[in-house]
Parts: sequence; structure tokens; C-alpha cells
Amino acid sequence: MKGNKRGKMLLACMVTITVLAGCSSGKSADTGGGGAKEATEAKINATGYPIVNESITVSAFAGKFFANADWNNIRLWTDYEKKTNIHVKWDTVQTDTLKEKRNLLLAGNDYPEMFYASAFSRTDLLKYGKQGAFIPLNDLIDKYAPNFKAVMEKYPIIAKGITMPDGNIYGLPTIYDPEFKSVLYGTPWVKQEWLDKLGLKQPETLDDLYNMLKAFKENDPNGNGQKDEIAWGAVGTDGLLSYLRGSFGLNNHGTANINVDTDPTTGKVRFVPTDPHYKELLQFVNKLYKDGLLEQDIVSVKSTEVDSKGMQGLLGVSDSVDPVAIYNQKGYVGLPVLKGPHGDQSFNAYGSPLGNIGMFVLTDKAKHPEAMIRWMDYFYSDEGIKLFFMGWKDETYKEDANGNVDYTDEIKNNPNGLNLDQAIGQYLIWPGGYYPGFVKQQFFKGAEGLPTSVENAKKAEPYVLPQDQVWPAFNFTQDEQSELTTIKTDIDSYVMEMKDKFITGNESFDNWDKYVDALQKMGVDRYVAIYQSAAERYVKP
Repeated sequence: MKGNKRGKMLLACMVTITVLAGCSSGKSADTGGGGAKEATEAKINATGYPIVNESITVSAFAGKFFANADWNNIRLWTDYEKKTNIHVKWDTVQTDTLKEKRNLLLAGNDYPEMFYASAFSRTDLLKYGKQGAFIPLNDLIDKYAPNFKAVMEKYPIIAKGITMPDGNIYGLPTIYDPEFKSVLYGTPWVKQEWLDKLGLKQPETLDDLYNMLKAFKENDPNGNGQKDEIAWGAVGTDGLLSYLRGSFGLNNHGTANINVDTDPTTGKVRFVPTDPHYKELLQFVNKLYKDGLLEQDIVSVKSTEVDSKGMQGLLGVSDSVDPVAIYNQKGYVGLPVLKGPHGDQSFNAYGSPLGNIGMFVLTDKAKHPEAMIRWMDYFYSDEGIKLFFMGWKDETYKEDANGNVDYTDEIKNNPNGLNLDQAIGQYLIWPGGYYPGFVKQQFFKGAEGLPTSVENAKKAEPYVLPQDQVWPAFNFTQDEQSELTTIKTDIDSYVMEMKDKFITGNESFDNWDKYVDALQKMGVDRYVAIYQSAAERYVKP
């Protein structure tokens, strides 16, 4: 789900109902191969169930995870077919071959009526939308998707984030409920028992963090007489950097566009990885690394190695989800948001509430697009969300008098030795995180929904960016995307490469100006200019 943690979350047209009514460049009313026909013409029911009175079959392609049973027989879809009268004939592939298979289908003009859980990029949505293979969904949403339309109206960032610069919506997203704080943000976890044993308070400043980690490394808090503690355990440095960005005044619009934010001095888009404060951030993390306070193979360590140490209780700090969920280690609490060297104290590792926006796509081969938008819209309603994540009362979940739900013992403690994902994956398809829909705290039972995770988020909340300051990942015009593609990959890769070299000391900070000069030669000014245009479209009323 991190994806994020995700993972948070105006264009040329006012993106609310105006967009749904079709304020694009003359094309949003042209809904491709099916259009938003009148319900009587399509022989569907505009409200209620079944969606169609006479059964229809729809071809669909989807990415899935190994935990899921055969989608053509899995109960979620067979029961939903009885409710809707829509039979979906599923062609599924594992996610590791998803991109290759879906691209082959499109290249060979052998694609289905619907792509589901296929994770199309923004670039592909616009590309195939412009070509006519993907139909605009604007009018269909307006007429047949009241649940999704209500979400767009309540949270403008959703509408803005899924609408292309041409004014059209070509895909429906995974949405993480903006009210579900612990799935959207949460600080790393520290082992409270070690703090207590060493007589330490939770850190408030960068110096406090350094001293705490140093004490974890040197003072044997697990009491076994060995210096086997890992002060900060993680796979890669991104989690640590994300935690500290706000303490250095960086990423003041969140991390959905990780390398850009607004320069507080000029009010223009700033390239974060060349800012002096970013250099200071890397220098601080380099100090932690040099003094042995981080996992020493942090830039290359395998997750299995960190997991092994975590399950042994050797991690002082973990930047993943609550260690009780992944390492069976209790007693971790959220780290405070730290005050930085210039007085900044903000938690900016806040992505967009939008996950992938290309998780549900209708193609120009769709015979009944109005029926299928209704089919999908159900899973943006509370009833549909509950079915999607929890299944069936007294079979896969129990519900108390207050409406609280939890999986049955057969799911949580499966008699056949299946873990939770495998057990629920025999009935439902959400394990693995690939799906369009709406993730709500009430019905999501992953690690981010644990009471400890909720408390961690509450602790960070006073320092989290206001929602109206958070940018979604930007959408670009075809011309912008074409130009950006030629420079972005190289620039982003170089930034990632040099980040780890500076942190590990394989590159001296004496060469910082050479690093900045190299980015200039790679076209970073044009990179920033394109993002500036996208930012201006986003804030335009």
C-alpha cells in the first residue's frame, strides 16, 4: 500500500462537474466506441440491480498476484455476476509479465473491452486515449457513476489528478481515502524498550536522532553482551530521506513529484536535488552512515536480510510498517517529526491519495461501456468496498454491534497454514495491492490499519502538510511528455546514483558543484520548465 505510502494525494478546465460535462478540446463528449448512450438504448438499468436485465459477457485483461485463485471462478466475481448480470471473461497474467503482455495486446489490436488492474502509466493513458483505443470516461462518470463522482466532488485532487491536459479522463484509479491517515503517512518506528533501557527520550532534533542511534549501536540495549544491534535498519535510503525532507524544508508539496517543489524565495518550481538544503540532508545522512548508525549495506542489502534481522529483534528503528506486522516484534512506536537545522519541522513524505490512475480502462471495443462504468462504480461505494476487502459476513468476516469488522479465525489463523493474503486470496483479489477502488480504514485490515499505525499517524499529523498544499503526480501534454521522456530518465537515474554515492562516501561532497554542472548539461532547466507548466495548469481555477 505504500506504494506508496504512499505512499498524497487545476487543469485548463475547471475539474469538477465541468470536466464531467465535457470541457475538453471538443472530444470529451466523444466517448469512443460506446459513448454514454441512453440507458434504454444500451438496455441497462441506470440505477439498482441487476445492471442489465439480460446477461452480457465482457472480455477483460488483468494483472494478478500468485495469492489469488482463478478469477473466472473466484467467489468475488461469481457472486458479483449474480448481482449484475454481467459475466466477465478474465484473461489474467502475473504482474511480473503484465507490462509486456498488455503492450503486445495493444500492438496487435487484440485487446479486450476492459483493462482491469493493468496499471497503465499516465503516458500510456494519454497515448492510447489520443489514438482512440481508450475511450474517455467523462460523460459515463457523469451519468452512471454516482459513487465515483461524489468522491471527485469531495476531493478535488482526485479529479485533477486523473484528468489529462486534453480534459479527458481515460482511467479510474486506486484511491487511498484522505481520511485514512495511517495509510497516507506515518513516521519510522523506534523500539521503545531500548529507549527505556538506555534512559533516552524520543528525539526532537537531528542531534537527538544521531545520539539515540549512536547509543543503540554502542550500549547493548538488547542486553546480550554483543554489538549486534542495527541502529537504523532499512532497505535503501529512501525511507530515511523521506522522513527527514521536511526537517530540511524540502518537498513542500509532498513526494508525488519527488524531485520538484516550490522554491520558498521565488515561488517557482525548484529542482530539489540541487538545492543547498538537499546537500545538507545528504551530508547528515552521510554522517550517520560513516559512523555506523545505519545498516552498512543499506544501499544494496536484500529485503530478506533486513527481515531476518528484524525478526530477531535487532532493529532499533525500522522505516517500514509496524514491525509487529512483518517481524512479529511488539513495542515499536512512531518517531517524532524532528526540528531541522533551519527551524523546519514538517512531515512532507506525503504522497497523493491517488494510486495508479490507469487501473480501470474501457477500450473502443467495449459494447456496453455504460454498463461497465456502473459495474466499476459499485466498488467506490461503502457496500462495494466492504465486499471487495472483507467478503461475506459470518463466512470471511465477523461484525460486532458497532459495525466493526474483522476476518474470521479461518482467515486469520488458517488451518491449512495459509497466511492471510493466501487465505483471503481464495475469495477476494485485493492481496498484492493491484486494483482500482477505494481503500477505507474501516474495511482495510493491512498493517496500516493497525491501532499502532493509527496512533503513529496521529503523532505526525500536527506537522503534516495541509491537503490543499499537496500535489498529485502531474499529467503532461503529449509534447511535454515526449520532451520530458528524453531527459527525465537520465536525470532521475543520475540523481539516484549520486544520492547513494554521497551518502556512502563513494563521492566526495567536494564534487558537489560538478554534480550540479552535470545535471545542467543533462537538461535540468528544461525539466524544471516542463514541471512549471504542469504546476501552473494544476493551480489554475
